[in-house]
Amino acid sequence: MPHPLDSFFAPASIALIGASRDHEKIPGRLLAMLRKNEYPGKIYPVNPNYAEIDGLACYKSIADVGAPVDLAVIIIPARAVLPALEQCASAGVKNAVIISSGFAEEGGDSAAMQDAIAALAKRTGIRISGPNAEGFFSQVQRVAATFSPAVDVKPDVVPLIATTRRIGIVAQSGGIGFAYYHRAKALGIAVSYVVSAGNESDLGAGEFLDYMVQDSSTDVILLFIEGIRDVGKFLAAARRAAEAKKPVIVTKVGRSSAGMRAAASHTASMAGWSAAYDAVFARFGFIVSNDLDEALTIAAVLASNPLPKGDRVAVVTVSGGAGIWGADAVALRGLQVPELSESIQAGIATLMPSYGSARNPIDVTAQGVTSGGLQKSVDLLTVSDEVDAILVVLSLSSDVRMPFKEPELKPVLAAQHKPVVFYSYTLPSEFARRELAKSGVVVLSGLTHVGVAMRQLVDYAGFRLPKLADETRLPARDLSAHLTSPVLSEADSKALLRAAGIALPDEVLAKDKSGLDEAIARTGFPLVMKIQSPDIAHKSEVGGVRVNITTKGEVFLAFETLLNNARQHRPEADIQGVLVGPMAKRGVEIIVGTMTDETFGPMVMVGLGGITTELFRDVVYRPAPVSAEEARAMLAALKAAPLLNGFRGAVKTDVAALAQLIADISVLAARHASEIAEIELNPVLVHAEGQGVTIVDALVAGRG
Repeated sequence: MPHPLDSFFAPASIALIGASRDHEKIPGRLLAMLRKNEYPGKIYPVNPNYAEIDGLACYKSIADVGAPVDLAVIIIPARAVLPALEQCASAGVKNAVIISSGFAEEGGDSAAMQDAIAALAKRTGIRISGPNAEGFFSQVQRVAATFSPAVDVKPDVVPLIATTRRIGIVAQSGGIGFAYYHRAKALGIAVSYVVSAGNESDLGAGEFLDYMVQDSSTDVILLFIEGIRDVGKFLAAARRAAEAKKPVIVTKVGRSSAGMRAAASHTASMAGWSAAYDAVFARFGFIVSNDLDEALTIAAVLASNPLPKGDRVAVVTVSGGAGIWGADAVALRGLQVPELSESIQAGIATLMPSYGSARNPIDVTAQGVTSGGLQKSVDLLTVSDEVDAILVVLSLSSDVRMPFKEPELKPVLAAQHKPVVFYSYTLPSEFARRELAKSGVVVLSGLTHVGVAMRQLVDYAGFRLPKLADETRLPARDLSAHLTSPVLSEADSKALLRAAGIALPDEVLAKDKSGLDEAIARTGFPLVMKIQSPDIAHKSEVGGVRVNITTKGEVFLAFETLLNNARQHRPEADIQGVLVGPMAKRGVEIIVGTMTDETFGPMVMVGLGGITTELFRDVVYRPAPVSAEEARAMLAALKAAPLLNGFRGAVKTDVAALAQLIADISVLAARHASEIAEIELNPVLVHAEGQGVTIVDALVAGRG
């Protein structure tokens, strides 16, 4: 099926608006890069100051070209861009890349010019990348619509290509996008596309991601993002990538910005402004990397290997110390380095001198290289069911000698039985890189990154796209009558949750002493009493909670004490009364909450609860709504997960009931996103298996 952006990435004809003869300046470099990369289509330079440029007829305007144009690359002063785009649209040009800067990044009138560009794209249907873009490179179609020196072609330099699978690069920073390409080229990773999104007046990262997902020549996608503007398209493309099992490696920058707003709940105050991005990445199985070299290492491993079936790694080396270091690198990432069976060890032992080691890490020694023991050990391990991946640790500094022979290594790797990763502890020579590339090997030289990459490979192999949320379980109800103030008291929050269909303990709000007898009768002993005010979010901080009350006299004394404490600490607070409820039976304390992210909307969170929530910050976020299945995956991702699963002989808890509560709260938050900003249930007590959960405290904040 054709894609709407096919004519963008593979144009049959390109007009260069603002073309120049000066190859030292960006307009001149654009033409030079297209020709050096042997662009096979037609090129139409447009500049009223020239009759011809570099042997090509030059046109005064796009209207004078008189032939179909798939792509216009625009590099003229900012104020001339909009009229040029109007002419392009009138001439039937399908796509445009605006290299020119001086738009939204400058603010003021310049931002208004960018708005006008966006409006023109919407009105005319022309698709526009930029402004302030660095263009793009289509390796397969040889379209170098960029001035980046990374795509320059040097005479007599044969490119290093080790992988048959290709990576596609989408970056909101042109400089970083082409930096990925530059480094990928040095490693021998084949590339399909590099695209710089610029200011995204029209085309954004989401649509470019969508193109890479459906493109048959792209096998792995690298994303570099600052913020997503075309959110709906991005999420749809992310889901398609997960469904197609096409790996996406993402780097999100801007994580260090505070970006924090005043928040009523722990849920929002702990989020940090990149929590929602991480939640979206986790849902769709994106591989997150915050380091350029690490991201390229992960891409290299994915582009040159199949996915592993498990987490057992064999380390094969020619140096004992380096092998132990390699074993440490993967073990530190939680991968297993199992001791091999006696039969495998016996087979490997015949391939090396007596002072080698066949246990794992396997040290075939330097002599094992010349005797063929290194190659034969790899052969044996690729077909063994005792390990799922192999890490080969060796020295590749020689300019003349190779530890492997291509006719022996290439068929073993081509069979793709399991990942075989090559790490050189000496700086690899160009000779070694090129010789091993013939067998499909990307030589890696950062051991920490190798450990991360192998861990990510295992995790990605195990990823499954979660089921969609069941939004029919929770009845749809009008809750507007309950949203009486921006932040609700616990009693009002619980009334809203009950109205929405969430199960809570039966409690009574006593406004004065006369209501205490009825509260005791309904609740029974032991009971809990809590001050109620929309102005007091954290009641324990003002002495506003009394627990395990067992006599009527204690109830009346506690009522006075709670009121006095509240008046003393918060004299301005609007006091509604005291909430009287049953003392909950014991359970593991968990926090369940929702918040609203400016980019992605409602998020649901779960974490270790109680008063230590903000201390440990053991929390996991996902976009709301989630299914009970996805909620279980969130719980499994907590460091505190063992507490729910019978840690050190404790009883297993009702994880199923907790997962269902998380799912229900997430549906509620998503359904009422325009009315509810935050929900927090803290703590939720998770009881023994089959005994459910108890919501002890609740807070709801409206969007007003």
